[in-house]
Amino acid sequence: MTRDIFLNSLREKLKGLSPEDIEDRISFYDEMIDDMMDEGKTEEEAVAEIGSVDDVVYDIAKETPLAKLVKERIKPKRKLAAWEIVLLVLGFPLWFPLALTATILCLVFYILFWVLVIVAYAVETSLIVGSIAFLIAGFATLANGGPALAMFGIALLCGGGGALFFFACWYITKGTIKLHKKLFTAIKAKFIKKGAN
Repeated sequence: MTRDIFLNSLREKLKGLSPEDIEDRISFYDEMIDDMMDEGKTEEEAVAEIGSVDDVVYDIAKETPLAKLVKERIKPKRKLAAWEIVLLVLGFPLWFPLALTATILCLVFYILFWVLVIVAYAVETSLIVGSIAFLIAGFATLANGGPALAMFGIALLCGGGGALFFFACWYITKGTIKLHKKLFTAIKAKFIKKGAN
């Protein structure tokens, strides 16, 4: 792929960014290709080393805040006509509840995203608290001549389960954070690619 094809394709796929950001990115990759060519590589080799346009867009999406992309997406590209303003005002009873519902659904989805982590830590906490409670109950029944050995056994079982479940909590949290990052990067990449569409 030649430099011009690469840069034009990149410019086309970055339409979701502001014009200044697009030009900054294009000049950055243009200079990168120049530097590689100064090192003795051909134009095609330099472009191939950078990677595919989609990979570059994905990398740009990782470092661009979602709020900036949304702001650029909803920023009007032109002034609204009088009839469009009237239509927005008259349509308010329809579009506002729909927008509010969409926002609430996004919030619910985000909370559900973390429910597994919250439940895992709740189980972990209950096992540790149960272990402590049965240990105290074991000492109390020991003084009264009750089944202290059973209480100590249950305390040991809860404590061991809590210790093992800690690692499950750790991996669930780590996996959820990775999935969270990938999901938001994919959303940002869609915002960048769709751009002015």
